[in-house]
Amino acid sequence: MQQEIRFATFNVFNLAPRGARLYDNLLPSTPEEYEAKIAWTARQIDLLDADVIGFQEIFSQGALREALARTRNYRDAHHIGFDPDPAAARLTPSVALVSRLPLGGAATPHLLFPPGISLPPGSRDADRFTRAVIHVPVILSPDCTVDVVVVHLKSRRPDYRNGDTGEDAQIYATACLRSLVRRGTEAVGLRVMLSDLARANKRPRVVLGDFNDVADSVTTAIVQGIGGPLGDRMFDSFDLQRSQDRIRQVGFSSMHDGRFSTIDHILLSEEFNGALPTAIGEVVEVNYLNDHLVLALPEASDHGQVLARIRLFDETHGLIDAGM
Repeated sequence: MQQEIRFATFNVFNLAPRGARLYDNLLPSTPEEYEAKIAWTARQIDLLDADVIGFQEIFSQGALREALARTRNYRDAHHIGFDPDPAAARLTPSVALVSRLPLGGAATPHLLFPPGISLPPGSRDADRFTRAVIHVPVILSPDCTVDVVVVHLKSRRPDYRNGDTGEDAQIYATACLRSLVRRGTEAVGLRVMLSDLARANKRPRVVLGDFNDVADSVTTAIVQGIGGPLGDRMFDSFDLQRSQDRIRQVGFSSMHDGRFSTIDHILLSEEFNGALPTAIGEVVEVNYLNDHLVLALPEASDHGQVLARIRLFDETHGLIDAGM
């Protein structure tokens, strides 16, 4: 049985077909820019060397397939992703999952919120996530299947209406509030989904994604289920890692206006909390691949990648290794 399992989350930043028009303020990529983007993405995937990777900002699953084809270690990996409606007015980003481990069942996209959850009346697309969530069962070992969920929650970008701009303080603040309300509602929808999975399948859960908020924010805490029953809880892998050097800690996944923060997270259910008697494994280490942010490479992502190394316990040494 494979003893170490590696999970990663990777916001690739606008991975799209060459020449595609994504936003009004963004020029389409040139052939040279597209080639550099695919080559960098392939190298970064190999550098992660994770067994399961959740991706965000995939405008084309075909472009991701091209990057995977250029890797050393993922050419035969499972790739799960769903392209946007080809009849849509413009391309929209989606998420994807790539796994070198076998799958335990069919992948399920969740675009609509669970029943009973919606945005306030008058909101656009009030019944759905901004980007569909993907749920995929992945087999870690012959006797252990985990439910892996890949997410990309609403950004902090102001949600303007009717051509509004940020020149007026009230309009700007209200647009920011709309984004926060949408992200919070998406967090509630994801929390309900994770609770439903826990009750229905009774197996470990892993969430990989861009939460567009830090670990101790209200929205991320909602997803984690902090304050709820232990069996429903999700834990930040960073907090669970076996050893942490706080003095040398350089973990961040986002750099904006000179500020460093982590908005990309790997959340784990109680089965990977080594301090609990129900644990089947523990987080050995969480790494952040973020040198490209400081170097400001034009072909690179604007997010750092997060990698969690998990060691599964064996039957004879599980409790000893967990420190029990």
